Amino acid sequence: MTANLPMQSIEAVTAGLASVGYIASRQIATAVYLAEKIEKPILVEGPAGVGKTELAKALASWRGLQMIRMQCYEGLDEAKALYEWKYAKQLLYTQILKDKLGEVLGGAQTLTDALGRLHDFGDVFFSKEFVEPRPLLKALEQPEGCVLLVDEIDKSDAEFESLLLEILSDYQVTIPELGTISATVKPLVLLTSNGERDLSDALKRRCLHLHIGFPEQRLEERIVESRVPGAGETLRRQMVGFINQIRALDLKKLPSVSETIDWARVLVLLQASELDHQTVKDTLNVLLKYEADIETALPQVSGFVAKAGREGVFG
Repeated sequence: MTANLPMQSIEAVTAGLASVGYIASRQIATAVYLAEKIEKPILVEGPAGVGKTELAKALASWRGLQMIRMQCYEGLDEAKALYEWKYAKQLLYTQILKDKLGEVLGGAQTLTDALGRLHDFGDVFFSKEFVEPRPLLKALEQPEGCVLLVDEIDKSDAEFESLLLEILSDYQVTIPELGTISATVKPLVLLTSNGERDLSDALKRRCLHLHIGFPEQRLEERIVESRVPGAGETLRRQMVGFINQIRALDLKKLPSVSETIDWARVLVLLQASELDHQTVKDTLNVLLKYEADIETALPQVSGFVAKAGREGVFG
């Protein structure tokens, strides 16, 4: 982690993230502050679209660090996540060695002597210059540190979790041919999960846990104000109040913060200063992604708009 931009306090984290457009709750700011102080990764869980990935981006932007993203998926292995050998370069080196074989073996008096010389050259095939670093190894090699985002860890296999354990506990990896490679500057590591499967106790033990759920109304209003400054105070209050009512319905996918921001942009584009029944009906597909959810919500729109309108004016 960088020493030139220390996190002095939880309040400083909140202000720093806000300076790059990320409005963090006290819980989020505390987790980020502690993660740097005790040098632990953060496992960020919660539904899709609540700002888990955006937190990593905001941290990198605020701290002036490179963000290295490892997108997880089923079947991910060390060749894609950690490193692989530059086979084409090794083949080229083989051809060069073949052309120079006479010079290499020149003067060898015995078979043992000749094999010894070849063995010395053979070790070069598995040296650092033939390694192609992937995201995890790249993160350890950054001279200024970085933010390492292991995104959607729950989509990977349990075997990939095991590969991560050494990195998460010691900020190092072991490559059999090269030995142990430790971080030049320890990265700030965030792992995100949408809860598609249970993660191992071994992985959770190595991380600070942070759950980001749907924000309370005032915080979500501040998020909209930060991301969509064209939305007026009344509109912000009404639309967030409406969305909170929608989230109380039995839907296949509840609207997340990202949908809130998208809806605010749409309403500003339509020059809406407050919610009305027709505008909500026309733009409900921005909030809800399944036709069945839209059909469930439509009968409630008038009542929800009226309630949000009252709260928007008097709240």
